[in-house]
Amino acid sequence: MKKFFAAAVVAGMTACMAGSVSAAANPFSDVPADHWAYDAVSQLAKDGVIEGYGDTTFQGNKNITRYEMAQMVAKAMAKTNVPQSDKALVDKLAAEFSDELNNLGVRVSNLERNADKVKWNGEARYTYTKEDHDNTPSKKSYPLLLRMEPKAEINANWFVKARIDASTNLNTDSGDSTAKLQRTWAEGRYPFVTFRAGKLPFESPYDAYMTRNSQMSGAEAEFPLGAGFSVKFTGGRQALSKVSSAKATDIGTAAVQYKQGKLSGTALYLYGKNDAFKTRDGYKKGENKAGIYEVAGTYRFDKNAALSGAYGENEKADAYEKLGFAQFNYKGVQRENQGTWGAYVAYKHNGQNIGFDPNTDALAYNQKGWEVGAQYMVFKNTMASVKYFDGKDLSNDKDASKFFGRVQFFF
Repeated sequence: MKKFFAAAVVAGMTACMAGSVSAAANPFSDVPADHWAYDAVSQLAKDGVIEGYGDTTFQGNKNITRYEMAQMVAKAMAKTNVPQSDKALVDKLAAEFSDELNNLGVRVSNLERNADKVKWNGEARYTYTKEDHDNTPSKKSYPLLLRMEPKAEINANWFVKARIDASTNLNTDSGDSTAKLQRTWAEGRYPFVTFRAGKLPFESPYDAYMTRNSQMSGAEAEFPLGAGFSVKFTGGRQALSKVSSAKATDIGTAAVQYKQGKLSGTALYLYGKNDAFKTRDGYKKGENKAGIYEVAGTYRFDKNAALSGAYGENEKADAYEKLGFAQFNYKGVQRENQGTWGAYVAYKHNGQNIGFDPNTDALAYNQKGWEVGAQYMVFKNTMASVKYFDGKDLSNDKDASKFFGRVQFFF
């Protein structure tokens, strides 16, 4: 933030508090009388809110330090007869600069320190899908979903996060759901570890969410190792409707991650256990475990182009046990910028005995084939996306396709 802009903001607050801003002599040689911030700078100098440099300059085009801004906020806090609208702004500024204010000897109340500790984000989205398989009628769906994602700051290191979903099917006017708590977990962030516990996100962005895109109950710890490397350990259980509706699957993962410059990658082992595996098509006779190895990586050629790929295999299965994909991404959307867009093309293979509740927007369980997609920011925080899959069902080697369209409103 530039010093001129900061001075104008604080001057506006102190002017309302004092009642008016009167013309004051300007002590700074580099702020001419016709400058847009002349009155604000002159008044704040008169009130002792700001000080210049020893050479009589203000140097307003420099970035202001947090300590300098805290000094201005402290002066604003000292004013009386504050309008409620300005009091709310001062409270937010006091919360933001509380550490600097404390160093200055300015007491910040618990109420002020806790301002904006809870934040709500979310989205409303409408989706249309049309799915086709050889010799079967087309299946269409029109789900509408409202998602809320609150985040609460407990202290400088700990947060509580959650996801709440409510949905309905517009094509049948059935399947309406009351708001359902999908996830809730505590997260602690320290220089040597990030720790999460509760009902956590259980996702695999490194393979375009082909292994998993859901949640699990358990705990996770991630440790930075330096030089771009980190390790992550996860343990718990997950309800997998496509495996067993009666019993959750015990799950554990160990992963090594790398991210440095243009290259990022993941090597992972996933362990799962569920007696329902014993009767699952493609599993070895009597086997109730999953043992999945996977490697994945992305190379960014520049800010617009990237190539990603992955390969995985479940050593406990003897059919439908492999996963692989190669994907080229071009550009990408920015939610705050209307008109930004991104597109991709990929070839994917996803056996049913390696995917643990994966993303099935286009490619589904036990399919292989080509997938293309694009996203476009129609307005700020309003995104339209389309995906199309054309390939085969692995179970019968017959043709399959799916069209996916979605409009999302982020808030």
